[in-house]
Amino acid sequence: MSYRPNNGPRPQAFQPPQGELAIIAGSANKQLATKIANELGVRLTPCEAHYFSEGNVFVRVLENVRGCDCYVIQGTHQPVNDNFMELLFWIDALKRASAQQITAVIPFFSYAKGDKKDEPRVSIRARVCADALEAAGADRCLMMDLHSPQIQGFFRVPVDHLYARYVLCDHIKSLGIENLVVCSPDIGFAKGASAYANYLGVPVVIGNKTRRDHTERAEVLELIGDVDGRNVLIVDDFTISGGTLMSMADVLKDRGANDIYAAVSHGVLSKGVAPRIAKSGIKQLFITDTIEPQNDPLPHNISVVSVAELFAEAIQSIHDRTSVSQLFPDGAIPNE
Repeated sequence: MSYRPNNGPRPQAFQPPQGELAIIAGSANKQLATKIANELGVRLTPCEAHYFSEGNVFVRVLENVRGCDCYVIQGTHQPVNDNFMELLFWIDALKRASAQQITAVIPFFSYAKGDKKDEPRVSIRARVCADALEAAGADRCLMMDLHSPQIQGFFRVPVDHLYARYVLCDHIKSLGIENLVVCSPDIGFAKGASAYANYLGVPVVIGNKTRRDHTERAEVLELIGDVDGRNVLIVDDFTISGGTLMSMADVLKDRGANDIYAAVSHGVLSKGVAPRIAKSGIKQLFITDTIEPQNDPLPHNISVVSVAELFAEAIQSIHDRTSVSQLFPDGAIPNE
């Protein structure tokens, strides 16, 4: 399915030219970058990144990008700090090479979890990262499913925010799952779950979980809503340990649910998680390709749905100066 709009304003004569479109693939998302470039019908700009033995990273663009409209595709998943520093160096290299515009395309922004000062004497890490990206020379950012959408306000440059749920929901619709209900694992993702449910045209139920420390282990305490005899789709923005999804699946089974599915935008999946999900009560987990699998081979019950086309359409819209919000199938910016 194509998400590119067929209407909307196009560049006017008085607007300065954008320059040639250039796609730069960082080390973190080479496969996704290749897919995006193929969707756009352009080649990847030749470049190289080298990590020295002590951890120092060196990046270089291997052809002229003077006056180009450049898009650096580099997520900040594991190794988080290496990937983030590499992104800063790509931006700096392009700025010093006289690129006309530099867009940081960050499929997964890991530090989005650090969006507030909720304990004494802690850093608001997402704000520090926003400042660093701007200082390096990023003219705008393109991200997907930020953990906290208000992070867009941390930036003084434009931030375009994409939503994986449309791609995931279209895939789920194609499966023809009957008698489905959407489940949010906690109150915090209730609005996101409602958006999933509205797009799928099904009811929504909400779990209540608690996390007592920073061990990434969550405990589901209660469920609001009826799932007896229903197939359930658990939705969230990301999963690291898989604990919330598996704990929620157990609660749903205890409440009489039939098949349990799950869909998350970012499958972070730390080491050992994929094998545990394979043995869990989750019939199928749908993730996107914002993060390339690193730790374990994906088992039979984890499926990857590509968001390359959506990113490509967003990049084309930015390059053409048309509205990115027109990419949302419901015709409006979704509720957060």
